Amino acid sequence: MSLHRISGQQHHENPSPVELNPVFVRPGEASALPRMRIPHDESLPETAYQIVHDEAMLDGNARLNLATFVGTWMEDDANRLYLEAADKNMIDKDEYPRTAEIENRCVTMLADLWHAPDPEHTAGTSTIGSSEACMLAGLALKRRWSHARRAAGKPTDRPNLVMSSAVQVCWEKFCNYWEVEMRQVPVSMEHKVLDGHDLADYVDENTIGVVAIMGVTYTGMYEPVARIAEALDRIQAETGLDVRIHVDGASGAMIAPFIQPDLEWDFRIERVVSINTSGHKYGLVYPGLGWIVWRTAECLPEDLVFRVSYLGGDMPTFALNFSRPGAQVLLQYYLFMRLGFAGYRRVQQTCSDVATHLATEIGAVPAFELWNDGSDIPVFAWRMREGHTENWDLHHLGDRLRMKGWLVPAYPMPADLEDLTVQRVVVRNGFSRDLADAFLADLREEVDFLDSLDAPMPRTGHSKAFHH
Repeated sequence: MSLHRISGQQHHENPSPVELNPVFVRPGEASALPRMRIPHDESLPETAYQIVHDEAMLDGNARLNLATFVGTWMEDDANRLYLEAADKNMIDKDEYPRTAEIENRCVTMLADLWHAPDPEHTAGTSTIGSSEACMLAGLALKRRWSHARRAAGKPTDRPNLVMSSAVQVCWEKFCNYWEVEMRQVPVSMEHKVLDGHDLADYVDENTIGVVAIMGVTYTGMYEPVARIAEALDRIQAETGLDVRIHVDGASGAMIAPFIQPDLEWDFRIERVVSINTSGHKYGLVYPGLGWIVWRTAECLPEDLVFRVSYLGGDMPTFALNFSRPGAQVLLQYYLFMRLGFAGYRRVQQTCSDVATHLATEIGAVPAFELWNDGSDIPVFAWRMREGHTENWDLHHLGDRLRMKGWLVPAYPMPADLEDLTVQRVVVRNGFSRDLADAFLADLREEVDFLDSLDAPMPRTGHSKAFHH
């Protein structure tokens, strides 16, 4: 399957060429270039720049994108550092030993932030993003389980992993790629997240672990890791099964330590063996950067770690990627140095305050009913109030808001709640109270317009919103 088909873009049999504005065409240059094939001749750098620039400027305004979790802004000093480090290959630790050292410092800082028993002697690594980090966490869980099963003389052919039905798609990928049965505990109106209910119905001797989410992608809610651990304690007392937890903290692992420090979700809970986060989400770095840290070095099976000689150096590595950028690692360290704990707390609290303000105001709109209030990570969702109208739905509102530049996804909830559609707002660093109030004004205006309709809007033609 070709990549353009995977991405959902249309395939044209005879695509038109890229026409150059005569102002930018230099003597001797072609005035049109093929769109889908490498051009035969060279172009001047200014011409190539203008072609790419003009196409990229048609993307949306990142400041108005309330759909994405990914960081879209950094300070000028960070941008300068990014450009200076663009050529660094993270995997080449022999040529870039200081970058490798900085990666280790960041791992230790995160281990300390998440209350690892011995932060300086744990295991962890940077990754391209949280998805790769989740893959590594799942592989470690599976390998630990396999070792224990073989030591007991038991088969290892039917591993399963237990999680909420509201997990991010990377966990579906992990289970598919590494042939692990995916056991999903459905969310419901009574149990909006995985909270330990009925967990005994899903866990058995083939369970490699349980995934707990600190910031569900659909809604931003925390799953109560302590309650999940207590449920697993009861299961162990009754059955002898010792099942461990991986915390998918893609967003919440960089929120909770700063603004909810008393919430126990991390390595303070003994069953938690690994935690991942996205440096490029609430870690505040440009994409793509993730982190994975294990409770202790022993929690990462040694036979998963490769020790290879590369360009004259001995390099232990556990990763799905080999060559990858080192610049984002330096940017993460820059932010740790730049903001410190107090600075991160201020940034995250500001995001949280804006989110709860928005949630309160949107919850007061008669058309809506809040699913959650943004008090976990700075993300919240709402649904249409039952019986409000038959003339429009949240997809129509999303279309109207997009006309004003705002990207606010509307999408169905996961299995067993797929008939319920919600809209979600993600508040990121840089989305100020003033921008929030401007968004509220546009939202109210569009709701008033839709409420004034005396006939139903068309029900077809809505594009699928990307909500992961």
